[in-house]
Amino acid sequence: MGIQERRERERERRRQQILVAAKRVFSDKGFSKATMDDIAREAELSPGTLYLYFKNKDELYASLSLRILQYLMIRLEHVKVDPPTDAAQRLSALKDAMYDVYEFDPLILINMFHMQSSETLKNLSPDLLNQIETLSRGALQMMAKIFEDGTRQRVFVDHHPTAVADTLWSLFSGVILWETSKKTLNNQKNFLKETFDTAFEIFSRGIMRH
Repeated sequence: MGIQERRERERERRRQQILVAAKRVFSDKGFSKATMDDIAREAELSPGTLYLYFKNKDELYASLSLRILQYLMIRLEHVKVDPPTDAAQRLSALKDAMYDVYEFDPLILINMFHMQSSETLKNLSPDLLNQIETLSRGALQMMAKIFEDGTRQRVFVDHHPTAVADTLWSLFSGVILWETSKKTLNNQKNFLKETFDTAFEIFSRGIMRH
Protein backbone atom coordinates (compact mmCIF):
# COMPACT_ATOMS: atom_id res chain seq x y z
CA MET A 1 0.00 0.00 0.00
CA GLY A 2 1.41 3.37 -1.04
CA ILE A 3 1.66 6.49 1.11
CA GLN A 4 -1.16 8.24 -0.77
CA GLU A 5 -3.50 5.28 -0.34
CA ARG A 6 -2.73 5.10 3.38
CA ARG A 7 -3.47 8.81 3.72
CA GLU A 8 -6.79 8.43 1.91
CA ARG A 9 -7.78 5.50 4.12
CA GLU A 10 -6.86 7.42 7.25
CA ARG A 11 -8.83 10.43 6.05
CA GLU A 12 -11.91 8.29 5.40
CA ARG A 13 -11.52 6.57 8.77
CA ARG A 14 -11.39 9.94 10.51
CA ARG A 15 -14.39 11.19 8.54
CA GLN A 16 -16.43 8.15 9.62
CA GLN A 17 -15.29 8.69 13.22
CA ILE A 18 -16.72 12.22 13.08
CA LEU A 19 -19.99 11.06 11.50
CA VAL A 20 -20.51 8.40 14.19
CA ALA A 21 -19.89 10.97 16.91
CA ALA A 22 -22.22 13.47 15.23
CA LYS A 23 -25.03 10.93 15.06
CA ARG A 24 -24.71 10.28 18.80
CA VAL A 25 -24.72 13.99 19.64
CA PHE A 26 -27.64 14.82 17.34
CA SER A 27 -29.56 11.90 18.85
CA ASP A 28 -28.92 13.06 22.41
CA LYS A 29 -29.28 16.84 22.01
CA GLY A 30 -31.13 17.39 18.76
CA PHE A 31 -29.77 19.41 15.87
CA SER A 32 -30.47 22.90 17.21
CA LYS A 33 -28.77 22.36 20.57
CA ALA A 34 -25.81 20.35 19.31
CA THR A 35 -22.58 22.21 18.60
CA MET A 36 -19.42 21.39 16.70
CA ASP A 37 -17.58 21.50 20.05
CA ASP A 38 -19.95 18.81 21.38
CA ILE A 39 -19.23 16.63 18.38
CA ALA A 40 -15.50 17.19 18.65
CA ARG A 41 -15.55 16.09 22.29
CA GLU A 42 -17.58 13.00 21.42
CA ALA A 43 -15.14 12.13 18.61
CA GLU A 44 -12.16 12.91 20.88
CA LEU A 45 -10.81 15.38 18.33
CA SER A 46 -10.10 19.09 18.32
CA PRO A 47 -12.86 21.35 16.92
CA GLY A 48 -10.40 22.52 14.27
CA THR A 49 -10.04 18.96 12.98
CA LEU A 50 -13.78 18.76 12.31
CA TYR A 51 -13.58 21.79 10.02
CA LEU A 52 -10.97 20.02 7.89
CA TYR A 53 -13.71 17.55 6.93
CA PHE A 54 -16.96 19.51 7.21
CA LYS A 55 -17.36 23.25 6.71
CA ASN A 56 -20.20 23.63 9.25
CA LYS A 57 -22.76 21.79 11.36
CA ASP A 58 -25.32 21.84 8.54
CA GLU A 59 -22.93 20.02 6.23
CA LEU A 60 -22.12 17.43 8.88
CA TYR A 61 -25.83 16.94 9.54
CA ALA A 62 -26.61 16.59 5.82
CA SER A 63 -23.73 14.17 5.23
CA LEU A 64 -25.48 11.65 7.46
CA SER A 65 -28.30 11.53 4.89
CA LEU A 66 -26.06 10.17 2.15
CA ARG A 67 -25.91 6.74 3.79
CA ILE A 68 -29.69 6.40 4.05
CA LEU A 69 -30.16 7.60 0.46
CA GLN A 70 -27.59 5.09 -0.77
CA TYR A 71 -29.42 2.30 1.07
CA LEU A 72 -32.72 3.47 -0.41
CA MET A 73 -31.21 3.19 -3.88
CA ILE A 74 -30.00 -0.35 -3.13
CA ARG A 75 -33.44 -1.47 -1.96
CA LEU A 76 -35.21 0.14 -4.92
CA GLU A 77 -32.71 -1.48 -7.28
CA HIS A 78 -33.70 -4.87 -5.86
CA VAL A 79 -37.36 -4.13 -6.59
CA LYS A 80 -36.49 -2.97 -10.09
CA VAL A 81 -34.04 -5.71 -11.10
CA ASP A 82 -35.83 -8.66 -9.51
CA PRO A 83 -39.50 -7.72 -9.76
CA PRO A 84 -42.35 -10.10 -8.84
CA THR A 85 -44.57 -11.46 -11.56
CA ASP A 86 -47.01 -8.55 -11.79
CA ALA A 87 -47.27 -4.85 -11.00
CA ALA A 88 -49.41 -5.39 -7.89
CA GLN A 89 -46.77 -7.65 -6.34
CA ARG A 90 -44.10 -5.17 -7.32
CA LEU A 91 -46.06 -2.45 -5.52
CA SER A 92 -46.10 -4.60 -2.38
CA ALA A 93 -42.35 -5.13 -2.70
CA LEU A 94 -41.95 -1.34 -2.93
CA LYS A 95 -43.82 -0.90 0.37
CA ASP A 96 -41.56 -3.46 2.04
CA ALA A 97 -38.48 -1.71 0.67
CA MET A 98 -39.58 1.67 1.98
CA TYR A 99 -40.31 0.38 5.46
CA ASP A 100 -37.00 -1.49 5.44
CA VAL A 101 -35.25 1.84 4.78
CA TYR A 102 -36.94 3.27 7.86
CA GLU A 103 -35.84 0.32 10.01
CA PHE A 104 -32.29 0.55 8.63
CA ASP A 105 -31.75 3.86 10.44
CA PRO A 106 -34.87 5.63 11.79
CA LEU A 107 -32.99 8.57 13.30
CA ILE A 108 -31.14 9.50 10.11
CA LEU A 109 -34.24 9.08 7.95
CA ILE A 110 -36.22 11.39 10.25
CA ASN A 111 -33.35 13.88 10.26
CA MET A 112 -33.28 13.78 6.46
CA PHE A 113 -36.99 14.58 6.23
CA HIS A 114 -36.52 17.54 8.60
CA MET A 115 -33.50 18.71 6.64
CA GLN A 116 -35.33 18.66 3.31
CA SER A 117 -37.99 21.00 4.68
CA SER A 118 -35.56 23.45 6.31
CA GLU A 119 -32.97 26.05 5.33
CA THR A 120 -30.14 23.55 5.84
CA LEU A 121 -29.80 22.74 2.14
CA LYS A 122 -28.85 26.36 1.40
CA ASN A 123 -25.76 26.06 3.61
CA LEU A 124 -24.22 23.04 1.94
CA SER A 125 -21.22 22.89 -0.36
CA PRO A 126 -22.10 22.44 -4.05
CA ASP A 127 -20.52 18.97 -4.07
CA LEU A 128 -22.55 17.66 -1.12
CA LEU A 129 -25.74 19.25 -2.40
CA ASN A 130 -25.16 17.63 -5.78
CA GLN A 131 -24.69 14.21 -4.16
CA ILE A 132 -27.93 14.55 -2.22
CA GLU A 133 -29.85 15.80 -5.26
CA THR A 134 -28.47 13.03 -7.49
CA LEU A 135 -29.39 10.26 -5.06
CA SER A 136 -32.83 11.75 -4.33
CA ARG A 137 -33.57 12.18 -8.03
CA GLY A 138 -32.38 8.66 -8.79
CA ALA A 139 -34.61 7.16 -6.10
CA LEU A 140 -37.64 9.10 -7.35
CA GLN A 141 -36.99 8.00 -10.94
CA MET A 142 -36.77 4.35 -9.90
CA MET A 143 -40.06 4.61 -8.04
CA ALA A 144 -41.66 6.36 -11.00
CA LYS A 145 -40.51 3.53 -13.29
CA ILE A 146 -42.49 1.05 -11.19
CA PHE A 147 -45.66 3.11 -11.67
CA GLU A 148 -44.90 3.67 -15.35
CA ASP A 149 -44.60 -0.10 -15.92
CA GLY A 150 -47.84 -0.73 -14.01
CA THR A 151 -49.67 1.84 -16.13
CA ARG A 152 -48.33 0.31 -19.32
CA GLN A 153 -49.52 -3.12 -18.14
CA ARG A 154 -52.94 -1.52 -17.49
CA VAL A 155 -52.76 -2.49 -13.81
CA PHE A 156 -52.49 1.12 -12.54
CA VAL A 157 -54.64 4.08 -13.52
CA ASP A 158 -53.07 6.49 -15.99
CA HIS A 159 -51.41 9.27 -13.97
CA HIS A 160 -47.99 10.81 -14.47
CA PRO A 161 -45.58 8.30 -12.85
CA THR A 162 -43.38 10.98 -11.29
CA ALA A 163 -46.42 12.62 -9.68
CA VAL A 164 -47.48 9.25 -8.29
CA ALA A 165 -43.96 8.64 -6.94
CA ASP A 166 -43.97 12.12 -5.37
CA THR A 167 -47.32 11.36 -3.75
CA LEU A 168 -46.09 8.09 -2.26
CA TRP A 169 -42.88 9.68 -0.94
CA SER A 170 -44.91 12.50 0.62
CA LEU A 171 -47.20 9.96 2.24
CA PHE A 172 -44.23 7.99 3.58
CA SER A 173 -42.44 11.02 5.03
CA GLY A 174 -45.66 12.44 6.46
CA VAL A 175 -46.56 9.25 8.29
CA ILE A 176 -43.07 8.92 9.75
CA LEU A 177 -42.89 12.53 10.95
CA TRP A 178 -46.42 12.49 12.36
CA GLU A 179 -46.02 9.18 14.20
CA THR A 180 -42.62 10.29 15.50
CA SER A 181 -44.14 13.46 16.94
CA LYS A 182 -46.91 11.40 18.61
CA LYS A 183 -44.33 9.06 20.09
CA THR A 184 -42.54 12.05 21.62
CA LEU A 185 -45.71 12.82 23.58
CA ASN A 186 -46.38 9.19 24.49
CA ASN A 187 -43.39 6.90 24.26
CA GLN A 188 -45.50 3.88 25.19
CA LYS A 189 -47.33 3.88 21.87
CA ASN A 190 -45.81 3.23 18.47
CA PHE A 191 -48.27 2.75 15.62
CA LEU A 192 -45.93 3.72 12.78
CA LYS A 193 -46.01 0.42 10.91
CA GLU A 194 -49.77 0.00 11.30
CA THR A 195 -50.36 3.57 10.12
CA PHE A 196 -48.05 3.19 7.15
CA ASP A 197 -49.67 -0.13 6.18
CA THR A 198 -53.10 1.53 6.30
CA ALA A 199 -51.95 4.57 4.32
CA PHE A 200 -50.26 2.37 1.71
CA GLU A 201 -53.36 0.20 1.36
CA ILE A 202 -55.50 3.28 0.69
CA PHE A 203 -52.88 4.61 -1.74
CA SER A 204 -52.74 1.25 -3.55
CA ARG A 205 -56.50 1.08 -3.96
CA GLY A 206 -56.44 4.56 -5.43
CA ILE A 207 -53.97 3.75 -8.20
CA MET A 208 -55.23 0.26 -9.09
CA ARG A 209 -57.33 0.02 -12.23
CA HIS A 210 -60.70 -1.54 -11.38
